[in-house]
Amino acid sequence: MNKSISFTLLMVFSIQCNSQPSLENLIQEKIQNFSGDAGVYVYHNKTGKTVSLNADEIFPTASMVKIPILVKIYDLIEHKNLSLDSSLLYYKDSINYPYKGDDAVSRFKDGEDISVSKLIAHMLTFSDNHASLWLQDLAGTGTAINQYLADLDYEHTRVNSRTAGRSTDWEKYGWGQTSPREMANLFLSIRNGEMVSARASEDMYRNLCRAYYDGEGLSQIPPEIQVASKQGAVSASKSEVMLVNAPHGDFVICIITNNQVDTRWDSDNEGYVLIRDVTRIVWNYFEPDYNWTPAEHIEEWQ
Repeated sequence: MNKSISFTLLMVFSIQCNSQPSLENLIQEKIQNFSGDAGVYVYHNKTGKTVSLNADEIFPTASMVKIPILVKIYDLIEHKNLSLDSSLLYYKDSINYPYKGDDAVSRFKDGEDISVSKLIAHMLTFSDNHASLWLQDLAGTGTAINQYLADLDYEHTRVNSRTAGRSTDWEKYGWGQTSPREMANLFLSIRNGEMVSARASEDMYRNLCRAYYDGEGLSQIPPEIQVASKQGAVSASKSEVMLVNAPHGDFVICIITNNQVDTRWDSDNEGYVLIRDVTRIVWNYFEPDYNWTPAEHIEEWQ
């Protein structure tokens, strides 16, 4: 081939590659049009590819606060201060949480028993708030959980609710607070066997792969792909953290919003749409040849 032609083709290919939007730009385009605050952190474990957009800002955890609770519970289990098989007795007054919602634990009768392992399953799989508050208390309250996080050099992730000295933070962020980077790093530490112990990390990871709420970020990942995840939602903040065991390497993504103008609880809430859009962008970026799209009308069942 003529050298000048080869050089021209190389230049054209280079220009085409450089003109393709970066992952960061694709995500930034979604965030900049969002009516509220949004933070995203993405990390590919194999390549080290990272996207950090407002990733060190503090956001509400909503139900993602259940991850720090989980970690401290397993620390107690590892040190034999608690057992997965421990049987606990339910008393409504001891939990003192008046909102039933869909929580199964709230429908227990006084004196009914449940094991710690099943209480953990309720907290993670169904995001049961009664189970979570019970476990938070068992963990030593938010005070013990926060000290554990501080000892691990987590600066922003804290439990606020029912925690001494955290009332101002509770008024601002609710039950808990975190940053997209720190919540993602909690998941990475669990995945890598570094949180509490190797066996504790493995058991936590299995529990985190059983989410019931799969209509947002998880809906953009093929169902045959294993994902550890936790979702969170309050009226003005939506969030999801996912560690995806993808064919070309694990990646973690954490998306959190705050101060949303759209506070509806509908599936087309702007926060939910952002989570779905960003997750789809990240999946397609890391797995461009994976031939899958969500089944038609599946969203009606999610």
